[in-house]
Amino acid sequence: MLALNSGSSSLKFGLFRVGSSRTETVLAGEVEAIGAHASRFFAADSRRNELVAETASIPSHGEAIIRIGRLLADSGIPPPSAIGHRVVHGGPTLLQHCLIDESVLRQLTAASAFAPLHTPAALTVIHYAQAHFPGLPQIACFDTAFHAELPDVARTLPIARELRAMGIQRYGFHGLSCESIVHQLGGDMPARTVIAHLGNGASVTAVRSGKSIDTSMGLTPTGGVMMGTRSGDLDPGVLLYLLREKGFDAAMLEDLVDHRSGLLGVSGNSSDMRLLHAAAPADAAARLAIEMFCYGVRKQVAGMAGALDGVDLIVFTGGIGEHDAQVRAGICRGLSWLGVSLEEGRNRTASDPISSVTSSCAVRVLPSQEDEQIARHTGTLLAST
Repeated sequence: MLALNSGSSSLKFGLFRVGSSRTETVLAGEVEAIGAHASRFFAADSRRNELVAETASIPSHGEAIIRIGRLLADSGIPPPSAIGHRVVHGGPTLLQHCLIDESVLRQLTAASAFAPLHTPAALTVIHYAQAHFPGLPQIACFDTAFHAELPDVARTLPIARELRAMGIQRYGFHGLSCESIVHQLGGDMPARTVIAHLGNGASVTAVRSGKSIDTSMGLTPTGGVMMGTRSGDLDPGVLLYLLREKGFDAAMLEDLVDHRSGLLGVSGNSSDMRLLHAAAPADAAARLAIEMFCYGVRKQVAGMAGALDGVDLIVFTGGIGEHDAQVRAGICRGLSWLGVSLEEGRNRTASDPISSVTSSCAVRVLPSQEDEQIARHTGTLLAST
């Protein structure tokens, strides 16, 4: 199964051998800076041995698909049986992973307004993949699917009924990442788990017995905690003020909350947590951005503990969650009342678990395996068709 995970200027890919009891990586890689003069193409095999690492002009996602196809052909590996695509938002009608046909494509196009940063890029990749791999089944795997059965109290937004009837509700995202955590935990998963997926996009999800019961993101992936360039939850009065008093229109508001807010907006210079850490000793704005991020995630974790009536396990995942010990410590520092206590050395090296032996709430660091999860869903759906 070939898994494709598209961004606006990137494309992650993985080829997986999916069996009834296990999923094995054959190869995996990424195309970065698509459209730039110097795009980067990288791939490695299952043992992380480098297969290719090159810098060249890859002007479009279509060219990226062609390059991936050439890699697969040159490797001598049998061609994929199907292709699975990560789709962030399927709108109100597409809530379960499904085989892509013309009807699904029409619904995805109509749902693009729910995730304008993500869905158009995914649709572009789907069309290119269909053209380059004609006849192969293509599967849409939705980030919203994991949250499709949120209870009414979490799913319903406090707005008029006629607006809710239009599909305006909490959908939740990073569902494939959360599913991969549930899969990795398997029988070790306790009843009350909080998953903090922290990267350029960030969300916190409450999971009871393997099921999502609440999550920080809402109608779109802009809501919840502050992120790299996204504001997260914001007093709607701010937007009304900007509309009325400062002449903002919808495009200006979208640019503000999606591209000029979050870590970038507060620090004034970067959305990259690594650069903010480097600047923090001499830069008060960088320090504030980091502190606000940790503070916001900590409040969300506490809120999810309230939704779960306590918490047995906190899992950190995503680029920041997996690699930034300072942020993990900053978040957990205010959660001692939940019984959270980190072992400093293990946290510094991300040695799972990172909680101390005295911690009554376990804290773990696990990789987000979205592409592997896409492959599993693709294999399951292919077997059922």
